[in-house]
Amino acid sequence: MNKKDLSNRDLLNRDLFKQISQLASEQINPETKNIDSASLSETLRMINNQDKLVAHSVEQVLPDIEIACEKIIHAFNSGGRLIYVGAGTSGRLGILDAAECPPTFGSDPNLVGAIIAGGSDAVFQAQEGAEDSEELGILAIKEKNLTSKDIVCGLAASGRTPFVRAALSYAKSISCFTIIISTVPKTQLSELNMIADSMICPDVGPEVIMGSTRMKSATAQKMILNMLTTAAFVKMGKTYNNVMVDLQMTNKKLIERAKRIIILVTNCNYDEASFILEKSDNHVKTAIIMQKLACNKEYAKKLLDDNDGFIKTALSNNK
Repeated sequence: MNKKDLSNRDLLNRDLFKQISQLASEQINPETKNIDSASLSETLRMINNQDKLVAHSVEQVLPDIEIACEKIIHAFNSGGRLIYVGAGTSGRLGILDAAECPPTFGSDPNLVGAIIAGGSDAVFQAQEGAEDSEELGILAIKEKNLTSKDIVCGLAASGRTPFVRAALSYAKSISCFTIIISTVPKTQLSELNMIADSMICPDVGPEVIMGSTRMKSATAQKMILNMLTTAAFVKMGKTYNNVMVDLQMTNKKLIERAKRIIILVTNCNYDEASFILEKSDNHVKTAIIMQKLACNKEYAKKLLDDNDGFIKTALSNNK
């Protein structure tokens, strides 16, 4: 490597050093500065006190979350998908949220997807270098065969992850709606060339341990992901009141939960719930309609289909 190459590399390293040094998560938190000499109980209280700040920071960005959620609902109703893209902790959070949607809401496993830098190996063991590749970010998002109906949501606590930035840039180039969830200010995201249609940026302040974004930043991201998918599926009729009625009965616990839901909603007994659930082909929504209206499976399913899967609307429109 010649002197010119070394000089260019040094400039790039210095630019990266400057970027990182300016991030809120890379600042020393004065409230936890003495955590290494504190007692165990004091250490836990420090962490807890900092965690209490996260919910308030998320509250401040509720209008931005609402905008993103409206776009997700529209996408789902129009044949589009939600795809998370992240690296490290952020990437794992995206995978967690995507994986939990089908058993909770009975959604198609492809409706909410997730990409993590470094692939499946990175879920269990850090693949830190993977986040630095823009080329891999573009390749990974292309493999999802995006259309303009899809939404791509980047997860990057630092706001600078090249893998995520490139994936979002490609998604925007084919007219996908894009979202970025970060814990740096919007102005700083722009300076980092992290561009998206919707920017959700809670200010969680310095981390308990400087640079450890698996803590407050990750907690904020998890709260926001919970909001995005939960609110979207609620508005798509996946709940009756605050009860999840589209759950998939993939284990014994969920089978018994399904029966309990039917009992709670229709005031029937255990044996009746078991019977109607079987008659409904193990579809909780259908079972609820059948029990409430004393109708057959075919009529219950038609009512649900005619009312976009909303139980309350189906019941009120029963002729």
